[in-house]
Amino acid sequence: MSDPPRPPIQLDPPEGVGRLRRERLLWARLYFVCEALPNGREPEPMLQAALGGGAGIVQLRDREQPDAIINRVARTYRRLADTYSAPFIVNDDPALAQELDADGVHVGQEDVPAAQARELMGPEALIGLSTHSAEQIEAAHAEPVDYISVGPVWETPTKQGRPAVGLDLVRHAAEVATLPWFAIGGIDAENVGDVIDAGARRIVVVRAIRDSADPRAVADALSGRVEAAVKADLAATAGA
Repeated sequence: MSDPPRPPIQLDPPEGVGRLRRERLLWARLYFVCEALPNGREPEPMLQAALGGGAGIVQLRDREQPDAIINRVARTYRRLADTYSAPFIVNDDPALAQELDADGVHVGQEDVPAAQARELMGPEALIGLSTHSAEQIEAAHAEPVDYISVGPVWETPTKQGRPAVGLDLVRHAAEVATLPWFAIGGIDAENVGDVIDAGARRIVVVRAIRDSADPRAVADALSGRVEAAVKADLAATAGA
């Protein structure tokens, strides 16, 4: 008698991958955005420094390098993100995010609509959306997104032509946002206290880490400041 047929091998992602990604999103306090070749170098040392210093999400944002380089360095992003249990996000392009095996995509107000990004990437992916006004923050809550960024708090050369929104919008987000949200734009070790005082408990940085002589120390300092504020919030709640 022949053996009974074996059940088919399950090759789909494990059930709950979207839930795991969203849990990691909730835990993340420092989000590092970087190009393919930071300062003209391979990204591994920079990513190791950022992730080792406490970055909980990394995003590949690069519109300049050719596809061959983007595809190559994306493997480094994917590998290190997995090593540190951090989501790997690609900027602007959901089709590219899928091609690069990213955990999600971050889109701007002028990019692919969030609903289209969700349709392309499916329910398990993380979808982020940039917001620059109180109206956009409110509208984002009706979109199929997992998190938003709020800013730029200060003007930054990484977003030339985008006026600063200031700390008032950070305070507004702290009052009304129910989605996870990250303050972004010109944040560094010298002004992060102002952003925290305005209510931010998650931040995005680019130059503060990328252009530092000691990127790991900066990442550690930034993540430590935000984590300390979160712990203070919890202590205040417990004592209330």
